[in-house]
Amino acid sequence: MRPAWSVDSIQPDKRVPIEHPVSAGGVVYRRQGDDIQVVICWNRQRDTWGLPKGTPNPGESLEECALREVREETGLETKIADKVGSIRYWFAAGGVRYHKTVHHFLMEPLGGSLDQHDPEFDVVKWATVEDALRTLTYRSEVDMVAQAIRILRGEAPQEAAPAKRRGRR
Repeated sequence: MRPAWSVDSIQPDKRVPIEHPVSAGGVVYRRQGDDIQVVICWNRQRDTWGLPKGTPNPGESLEECALREVREETGLETKIADKVGSIRYWFAAGGVRYHKTVHHFLMEPLGGSLDQHDPEFDVVKWATVEDALRTLTYRSEVDMVAQAIRILRGEAPQEAAPAKRRGRR
């Protein structure tokens, strides 16, 4: 007996559409003596800690998008030091499935101020690497920070894990 719903029962014109959006952002770092700090951002409504990122404007390169989004979301002017890696994950909204790719760049601050961040985030702060690794909500962003630190230390970067929400603290 076949179940009421099966893959065979999906009509070609009834399939859920799939889109492939792209975003870009950064792991912004600074050295404080022997320590390295990174910028992390908290959104009260979603109760998530994350890295700054966003969607490219038409005609904007990934690097231009990452620089703009970091400037808007953190208040910092930065420059790109290196490519860290990409995160890929699936989600669904409004009857559409999305396979999203988020490109992350290692960024150095040139100026600006965290208190100039836009309202998308309620808190934007410098955190020690250890604090950031404990605090970030998504495992994939923890992996991006860890990979950025390996790059800064001259170690070979490793592939990031799929995006998964970590258990609450």
